[in-house]
Amino acid sequence: MPFDYISVEDAIGRSGLRMVVVGGIPSPWGEAAKGILHVKGIEWAAVRLAYDSEELKRWAKQRSGPVAIYGDEPPRSGWSEILALAERLAPQPALVPDAAEERVAVLGIAQELCGEGGLGWSRRLDLIDARFEGKGGFAEPVAKYLSRKYGYRLGVGEAARRRVRSALAMLAARLKAQQAAGSDYLVGHGLTAADIYSATFAGMFQPLPEEQCAMEKHMRSAFATIDEETAAVLDPIVFAHRDMMYERHLELPLSL
Repeated sequence: MPFDYISVEDAIGRSGLRMVVVGGIPSPWGEAAKGILHVKGIEWAAVRLAYDSEELKRWAKQRSGPVAIYGDEPPRSGWSEILALAERLAPQPALVPDAAEERVAVLGIAQELCGEGGLGWSRRLDLIDARFEGKGGFAEPVAKYLSRKYGYRLGVGEAARRRVRSALAMLAARLKAQQAAGSDYLVGHGLTAADIYSATFAGMFQPLPEEQCAMEKHMRSAFATIDEETAAVLDPIVFAHRDMMYERHLELPLSL
């Protein structure tokens, strides 16, 4: 469902849930947070990230991911904090299982995709490195900006790509095992937060079509940058799962 952005000033004075998101770019962290709120039916007001706002910089702590603010509670900017808030505000449908073994699996997968050094983080380092090596990747201004946020330095590109391949191989293996067990989902036999994260982070390798996800041409071109070794482990089952998630659970077209 399309939404209208409100100003920082309006957001500060509002009650309820407000979330700072990056406008115009399908950030996987932001799209995952939107997806969680959509699945749970939680209403929220969108605040577009604007780097010339000192108040917003204080809220966002200079991060590029979403920042959720509920009532007068402290801002929450990490994936796990936003997920925990959503689980509290709308316990059903639960996206984190009660059973300890399944809960550990869901949160472990989420950390591997969303956390520092995880799939999203490493993919961004990969695309930064590709630009500086003259092999595609992010546009130069984007690469220079993100390099400061993600601690890029010469020599980290290959290590980042190894982490990317490892995470992609894990997702594919788990989806195949779950499919063999009669489940379309990453953990158990129902929707969890892990499925939402997997669906949104898949866009870093193969974005949704333009009619479903409009974005700047340079960003779509950046996500097409994939080395041969990574392409070899990029199993179609990851995108089949992504497509199933948008068909059954998430909204299209994306509202950026």
